[in-house]
Amino acid sequence: MRGVAGRLGRVGRAYAGVIRSPAYFPLWLGQLLSSFGDTLHYIALVVLVFRLTGQGIAVAGVVAAEAVPVLLLGPVAGVIIDRFSRKAVLLGADLFRAALVLSLVWPQGAWHAYLVAAGLATGNAFFSPAVQAVIPALTTEEQRLAANSVAWSTGRLVQIVASAVAGGLVALVGTGPAFALNAASFAVSAACIAALPIPPHAGQIGAGATRGLRGYFGDARAGLRFAARDRFVSRLLVVQALASFAVGASGALLVVLAERHLRLPPAGFAWLIAAIGAGALLGPIIPNALATDYRDARWLFVPYVIRGVGDVLLAVFTPLPVALLLLFIYGLNTSTGMVVFSSTVQGAVPEGVRGRVFTLLDVTWSAMRLLSLAAGGALVDVVGIRAVFWAGGLLLALAGLLGLGLLGRHDFRREAGT
Repeated sequence: MRGVAGRLGRVGRAYAGVIRSPAYFPLWLGQLLSSFGDTLHYIALVVLVFRLTGQGIAVAGVVAAEAVPVLLLGPVAGVIIDRFSRKAVLLGADLFRAALVLSLVWPQGAWHAYLVAAGLATGNAFFSPAVQAVIPALTTEEQRLAANSVAWSTGRLVQIVASAVAGGLVALVGTGPAFALNAASFAVSAACIAALPIPPHAGQIGAGATRGLRGYFGDARAGLRFAARDRFVSRLLVVQALASFAVGASGALLVVLAERHLRLPPAGFAWLIAAIGAGALLGPIIPNALATDYRDARWLFVPYVIRGVGDVLLAVFTPLPVALLLLFIYGLNTSTGMVVFSSTVQGAVPEGVRGRVFTLLDVTWSAMRLLSLAAGGALVDVVGIRAVFWAGGLLLALAGLLGLGLLGRHDFRREAGT
């Protein structure tokens, strides 16, 4: 017990240390408030679209509106993140999203909601990879895992709280105040980012310099060449593509599994989501407490194998306690893999191409997820939901084993070059 208490105490000190860091605290606080607003916004947006259209299928259009900009703008976003001031990119994305969300206080129709959803996804396509790119500049190598972990865990906690608040808020005062709160959260996030000491990065051009459209295309091709030639990134993209194809359908069709296989009432689906959320909240503690060095292929890819086995077992067993336990373990491994993934890539990819690599990973994940959703939607009524989870689980376990085979001996501890 003393050993466990000592490790948890060490994790707590690491978390507290990184939160107290003046170089990281503003980013963490801004992200936390923005996460609260995003959760309120998502629930309010679904309610608004359904009220405006009266059709459940119209809600699916929100998902499509969010996915397309990531696929189209990822390469452009990566070049801009690597060429210009990342602080300016973060500020611009926050202010752009604040203005868009605020417009929904006065909704003009379903088309307006779709337009805002696409605009937010556009802002996210710039903001999220830029955050990943600046974290190494704001933290030390020793702080990196703790910084990603505390951001993930506190973000999940805020989402749980916001989800509990959102339903009552929307029912009581309507969707407008929820959108106003989200707009305010983006504005506060921008104010926090303005206080960040983000230094210039490799590849950033001067304020008055211009290189034209040819320069953009050249930088985009250079990023793709780096991804194709770098041993780590090229192999990671293959593994990520397979993993995304594996989980896209099963993640979206969990509600179908709850109804057709587990025989749960509609409220039962919320129990499954809560189990995943509880695991995701606690998962980042595991590598911080147990890993002597997280930069190891097993920390990256064994979670895939465990999650894949869990999906197969979900298709086998029907008792609710077993399903809740499996999904809790799924959440643990999802969050463990995410924080290790972010920390490892941030340290292994050179600063000058970090934005392009993270956007390429995002684009790959989104594209394969859409393909998986299409395949799963077409097959679920033909072969059944259990077969979809069997296939997804086996593919995800295969992705983990493939990662171990391709990168099992890779030295993640080497510092990124130029």
